[in-house]
Amino acid sequence: MEFKTIIFYVLSAVAVLAALRVITARNPVHAALFLVLCFFNISGIWLLLQAEFLAMALIMVYVGAVMVLFLFVVMMLDINVERLRQKFWSYLPLGAMVGLLMVAEMGMVLSGKYFGLDAMPGQTMPADYSNTKELGRLLFTDYVYPFELASVILLVGIIAAVMLTLRHRKDSKHLNPGKQIAVKAKDRLRIVSMPVEKDQPAAGQGE
Repeated sequence: MEFKTIIFYVLSAVAVLAALRVITARNPVHAALFLVLCFFNISGIWLLLQAEFLAMALIMVYVGAVMVLFLFVVMMLDINVERLRQKFWSYLPLGAMVGLLMVAEMGMVLSGKYFGLDAMPGQTMPADYSNTKELGRLLFTDYVYPFELASVILLVGIIAAVMLTLRHRKDSKHLNPGKQIAVKAKDRLRIVSMPVEKDQPAAGQGE
């Protein structure tokens, strides 16, 4: 058995065990940390498949951004774990059926004519081959219109989210940057001239 094959089996085993711990851990913070471990092992498998761009994107986007935000949210919220796990075993048969259905679909896709192992290209690449460069070339040449369409859809989603949060309410407080910039010192500062008062002698003391 080759060393590369041993590394693949080790990473796959750790990823599967971490995925199982995500759904069986009692503490939500521990479940999120196990999900981070699962992502790291999957990125290692991507590196073995010479897909370094997907491996780095998985670490930077999901582990470095999404999971960190999720961890902060989970740690700040007061989650009643016992209440969430009350109907865990009642939903287990349905979850098992969905999981088996997904495994069957993946098996049918991978064993098919177009997505089978025989249809995949060989892994022997030249020394100067760059997976990221090849992906960028295809993305901005053959798939430039779907890429631009996806960016427009994301932009519309961002604008819609901002507009939904900008509801004008009576109790909302906001600042006008234009008025802040145009303000002058005489409009915000008032100097009052007050007469100086002399200290009065204390009671019972002579002058």
